[in-house]
Amino acid sequence: MAETLTELLAEVRNCRACTDLPLGPRPVLRASATARVLIVGQAPGTRVHASGVPWDDPSGDRLRCWLALDRAAFYDQQRIAIIPMGLCYPGRGPSGDLPPRRACAELWFARLLEALPCIEVTVLAGQYAQAHYLGSARRRSLTETVRAFRDYAPRFFPTPHPSPRNTLWLRRNPWFEADVVPVVRAAVHRAIGTDPHPGRGHAATRDSTAGGDPTRS
Repeated sequence: MAETLTELLAEVRNCRACTDLPLGPRPVLRASATARVLIVGQAPGTRVHASGVPWDDPSGDRLRCWLALDRAAFYDQQRIAIIPMGLCYPGRGPSGDLPPRRACAELWFARLLEALPCIEVTVLAGQYAQAHYLGSARRRSLTETVRAFRDYAPRFFPTPHPSPRNTLWLRRNPWFEADVVPVVRAAVHRAIGTDPHPGRGHAATRDSTAGGDPTRS
């Protein structure tokens, strides 16, 4: 019998493959077989580890602003799946949180993606997501990859990580929010069937029957 996504998610959330995590294992992800958008970040920070809610931090606030989604729309897992490159908080390094652990992708990603047949748009927030999903197609730097976003559309949309630590990058690269964000936002809303309220960071639902680099999510 083929496994269901519910069974697979339960297995993922019970994963104890990494026994040396500083706060212990707590995989954080959300998904439904009906989801049409996949958001791929880096790994949970301490706040997300504590709450168990992905992007429940300032990075998530900025990402929701970019996508013009309120929390209800953003966390509607019937439409939006959230699967970071690292599912558990990886710990701290000399200059911030450690990179996502490779074991997550090796153990789970193929099975998870197979169980998400309706994904139309994948937002790749940060270099680790871009390295995994774009492979040799990505450019020499994150900036060049994001600037070439049209080369990966309509399936993939690379963005910088929305961490507050990337505020300086955003100031130095105003073209991202001026030129890239509106295209990504429109693609996400087309996929999930919503209309953004310009400038307000919220989404109005068309279908009322639908169900409800260091700061990582």
